[in-house]
Amino acid sequence: MAVEIDVRNLTKKFRDITAVEDLTFQVEQGEIMGLLGPNGAGKTTTMRMLSCLLPPSSGSAIVSGNSITDPNGSLEIRKIIGVVPDNVGLYDSLSAVKNLRFYGRMYESPESLIEANIKKYLQLMDLWEARDRPVGTYSKGMKQKVALARALIHDPRILFLDEPTANLDPEATKTIRDLIVSLKEQDRTILLNTHNLDEAQRICGKIGVLKTRLIAVDTPAQLEKSFSGNKVAVQLVEVNDRIMEAVRFLKLGQTVLEGNTIIIDLADPDRDTPSVVNAITAAGGKIRSVNEVKVSLEDAYFKVVKGD
Repeated sequence: MAVEIDVRNLTKKFRDITAVEDLTFQVEQGEIMGLLGPNGAGKTTTMRMLSCLLPPSSGSAIVSGNSITDPNGSLEIRKIIGVVPDNVGLYDSLSAVKNLRFYGRMYESPESLIEANIKKYLQLMDLWEARDRPVGTYSKGMKQKVALARALIHDPRILFLDEPTANLDPEATKTIRDLIVSLKEQDRTILLNTHNLDEAQRICGKIGVLKTRLIAVDTPAQLEKSFSGNKVAVQLVEVNDRIMEAVRFLKLGQTVLEGNTIIIDLADPDRDTPSVVNAITAAGGKIRSVNEVKVSLEDAYFKVVKGD
């Protein structure tokens, strides 16, 4: 697949503060990439640079063949992207329909497309009955849904979504997640900022962990695997010193005892696990279970962010 977003050594400084440092990553056409990180990690700043709302201090980024630092390129980028910002930025005195119609016309979209998408997305987001009410009377969650509809009003091929499910109840969150996945299936490219690890794991094909610098990039499964390592947990009826000495005598890796469970680092679990089982049983141990140790994406995330 073609690379739609190509970021190279992107840096943003605000006087003496470095918000984003030496950021490099690629997002392929039809891919959903999530950016995870604590508050102040640079996620929103990155998105603002890529959507041409904020100039970088150094480095470069190409979005669908257009440079964010080139005036003509940035104009082309604005035409083909949809953005859900960290602040919804709607006109409170206008209805949802009038807000969407206004923004659709700003993109110079055909009237037929604008009207069709207004109905499509307001119905999808359960806002059709409230379509003529001023947006200022909406809840935060309702405004968030209108902001997402606005990002989609002109059928963009690339989406920059900054916390798109913020302020939404579980039912609405599922609706938006399903919509994002359906957009991927339409071959649209999506960069997503989120604090929601479950959301990232469900919908992102690739995750970047950001803490001013990009400190890890991989699929959710590979992030989990890389931080779980190769460990097995052997649960016994009872553990004594003789059993622990027998396991440590094998010198296979770090060995930790938690209750009646022995957790062992193994270079090759398929090869080494039988040796562990044999040593334990030879020492008189009674084994209840043997399991591979897995960490969640949440565990992996905190290990990366804290540098454990």
